[in-house]
Amino acid sequence: MHLFLKPILFAALALLLACHVGCSPHGAASHVEATVSLDTFHVYDQARHRDIPVAVYKTPGSRNRHQTLVIVSHGYGENSGDAYLYYTFLTEFLAREGYFVASIQHELSTDSLIPTTGIPQVVRRPFWDRGADNILFVINQLKQKYPAVDFKKITLIGHSNGGDMTALFPQKYPGIVDKIITLDNRRMALPRTRKPQVYSLRSSDQAADVGVLPTAEEQALYGIKIVALADVPHNAMCDQANAAQREEMKRYILTFLQEKYH
Repeated sequence: MHLFLKPILFAALALLLACHVGCSPHGAASHVEATVSLDTFHVYDQARHRDIPVAVYKTPGSRNRHQTLVIVSHGYGENSGDAYLYYTFLTEFLAREGYFVASIQHELSTDSLIPTTGIPQVVRRPFWDRGADNILFVINQLKQKYPAVDFKKITLIGHSNGGDMTALFPQKYPGIVDKIITLDNRRMALPRTRKPQVYSLRSSDQAADVGVLPTAEEQALYGIKIVALADVPHNAMCDQANAAQREEMKRYILTFLQEKYH
């Protein structure tokens, strides 16, 4: 199911938000805008001829010194071009908590759409590979642009299709990230490992494919934490969430970020 639906009439946007099934930017997160600065820019991967929009959230005056880097990857947005801005309930919150947060736009309007037929792990793998490559490139660009940030303990957070990219990244590029947190990724198998630490919040209305989530035995063996949310649908794991849903997700994610190695 696609996470984003574009309204036909711009003038009707305010009315449509109440019944919108996808994610929308900012929403109730506007009360923190005064304390969090947003810097949007593009980086260009010459090797792949790929333009990558990036949004950085930080607290003014922090100077980014020794801040832990958190990278957010959005859910599938049908190449909307602005899906990376639809998680401000989380990005602004984490910035206020002292993290240096970067949100990556993985889809461009010129990209082909994700296949809806065939075996997802096969037909969608190139899209996840591209996302993992985007993440790696952005990390290296951020090192140059913000050298004071702590790049030794990087956390990746991804929703849905972005969660599949997040799950793939440490398997494709081992030894770079410290933790991964997925928000209801459904297709790409979570890594079975103690490092990086693996966490996943699961929605109340959609199930993962067979083999995506570790068994109870694997969770115990590797210290993986899987949390089922009783009242947070898949499409609400973004700015579309209501106040209670936002607070629950924020609470778990902050706990995961602050947890020490097992």
